[in-house]
Amino acid sequence: MTKGWITVSATLAIVSAVLVTALFGVTSSGRNRDSELSDPDDVPQIEYVRLNETVSNSSVKAVPEIDAKFKAYMTRWAMFGGALAIVRNDSLVYAKGYGKADEGVNMSPASVMRLASVSKLITAVAVMKAQEEGLLELRDSVFGPKGILCDALYTEAIGKKIAFQDITVEHLLRHQGGFYRDPMFGMQNLMQELGLSSPLTHDQTVRLGLRGNLRFAPGTWQRYSNFGYFLLADVLEKCSGMSYEEYVRTHVLEPAGIYDMHIGGNWYEDRRPGECRYYTHEGDGKYITDIRDTTRMTERSYGGNDVTLLSSAGGWTASVIELAKLVASIDGDETLPDILSQESVDAMVEYIDQDTYSLGWNDTNPEKGWSRTGTLSGTCALVRRYPDGECWIFVTNTSTFKGPSQAKLTEALFNQCRELYRSRLPEIDLFRN
Repeated sequence: MTKGWITVSATLAIVSAVLVTALFGVTSSGRNRDSELSDPDDVPQIEYVRLNETVSNSSVKAVPEIDAKFKAYMTRWAMFGGALAIVRNDSLVYAKGYGKADEGVNMSPASVMRLASVSKLITAVAVMKAQEEGLLELRDSVFGPKGILCDALYTEAIGKKIAFQDITVEHLLRHQGGFYRDPMFGMQNLMQELGLSSPLTHDQTVRLGLRGNLRFAPGTWQRYSNFGYFLLADVLEKCSGMSYEEYVRTHVLEPAGIYDMHIGGNWYEDRRPGECRYYTHEGDGKYITDIRDTTRMTERSYGGNDVTLLSSAGGWTASVIELAKLVASIDGDETLPDILSQESVDAMVEYIDQDTYSLGWNDTNPEKGWSRTGTLSGTCALVRRYPDGECWIFVTNTSTFKGPSQAKLTEALFNQCRELYRSRLPEIDLFRN
């Protein structure tokens, strides 16, 4: 379904083709349905409802015990700021920001932060939407003469390595492509290896990632691969004829009523409106060679990695409330209409076994619920949707020495607060504020 949370207004002018697509969807070939509207005056007129402009720290009465727990947790791990969102049965019942978003700026639930690998969930949703629209199928080959990415860039990089032709879209989603290396991090080392004075371009990253033989036959094992999700952006662009970000924005986010998610920038001056400053702890590793200028050092959060290049694998930014809206739009609960069919939702959360990644999610064990984590310099994020329909999301603008393991500690905090204080949560819905 492609109904976002939108409000009809009689005062606006004719809606752009992008908004028409967001409202009415696309045909199976991906074409806009504008041509089916005989009279432009018949087009419904739309008013954006931006959650980031309507939800703040004062939007809901505080549960002091929950706030105290999260503030203590952040103090324990020296986090400058963080934001919490809680959804119950598709209703946003709690949203709070804690600490600092930037120097002199308090954190709000509307503050925008990097999502790191939570971005993979967004990409997986886009792939499922593309399948519903008839643009691709999960079983489609990615490479080779009959593959989606059959352009010279990919065929020349692969050469005569026939095994690459067995990689499917689903293999990329499940980290089962078998790629020998993952050239999405350690940019400074990659630049040195290739003798470059500037970060790798998209094409250079493709060539490097496809160099060499596969570690294992596609689909026979799994190895976490940012590069595989990087390639999914190329797959979506080739199938849709749109840029990756544009396709996600117009076919996934806007239909869900989300308007302020974007691919992030690398440096502080590139931040989006409302975006936080990112912090790393003092000590060894805080500073690293700047990928723009290898003769100087930079804080790891700004110039340590190429966030923009990560894109579909780790480049999205969002507030916790908009991230919560997205999860509520892909959870199979029709209280808030989903943007995916039930068949697609079921496919994404199908649990095979503990050794097999779900589609976009880290884990979908039905006894524990669904989880998606993200870790990057200056960022730690956790999305946990429980079997009872409650979803807790916490994102911080500070990375700690625990790295990806920080998410386990955040989840323990979720579980504690749920056990002690969930009955104190208000019965409201900030999505419909």
